[in-house]
Amino acid sequence: MTDIRDAHTEVLSLAGRRVAITGGTTGIGRAIAVLLASEGAQVFVCGHDSDHLADALARIREVGEGDGAVLDLAEPDHARGFLEIARERLGGLDAVVLNAAVAASGISETSEAELRHAIALNFTAYLLGSHAAADLLEGEGDLVLVGSMSAHVLGPGSTIYAGIKAGIAGFSEALRRELGPKGIRVGLVEPGKTGSDMQLPDVPVEKQREQIREETMLRAEDIAVGVHYMLTQPRRTVVQQVVITPRAQAAE
Repeated sequence: MTDIRDAHTEVLSLAGRRVAITGGTTGIGRAIAVLLASEGAQVFVCGHDSDHLADALARIREVGEGDGAVLDLAEPDHARGFLEIARERLGGLDAVVLNAAVAASGISETSEAELRHAIALNFTAYLLGSHAAADLLEGEGDLVLVGSMSAHVLGPGSTIYAGIKAGIAGFSEALRRELGPKGIRVGLVEPGKTGSDMQLPDVPVEKQREQIREETMLRAEDIAVGVHYMLTQPRRTVVQQVVITPRAQAAE
């Protein structure tokens, strides 16, 4: 019989890995938490709504182990605070997934308060979370940032969101070079149009389901698989960027 043991690279197990996930109560973050928990990871998630947290934890605990907290990552101290709580509850951290974000309109259609909130949650919290993760992962682990294809598909109504996500793309690549020699892998997942609460109210739930059936929109679970792939590759590798788009989505 042919020996094919060397035909595939080694794949790392998620069993026992301790993972903190921001925005892990709905949408992409929730899908990531459920998938990783189903593979044996211990997950700790956060969101800003207690009902969403309870619902997410119920699902996570159907397939594995998880806990979480309610907080607003737009508050300056909450990004590090969340990761410190996660490390305490989990007994350490092996991976951090920064995913929490809010939709944003064009800059000329947005109030200054809304603009400041979008920057605080979608950008500042990513940098503060990365700063904390560099300390709390203690020299070895994984940091995954969830960005967006909006960084590359530029439209007149995407000025705020596209600008922020382009910044995250550049930041993640530079951070990979900075933290890699210190033992921390940094990767970026950039989803295309994905069904989630962020599509509301512009794309109602039933319309999202229709677009998913038509394969012009992704399911959140499609993005979770990308994160799973990044976390399970051998430590010598870094999957720097994964772009996941709907197959049948028309060119923007």
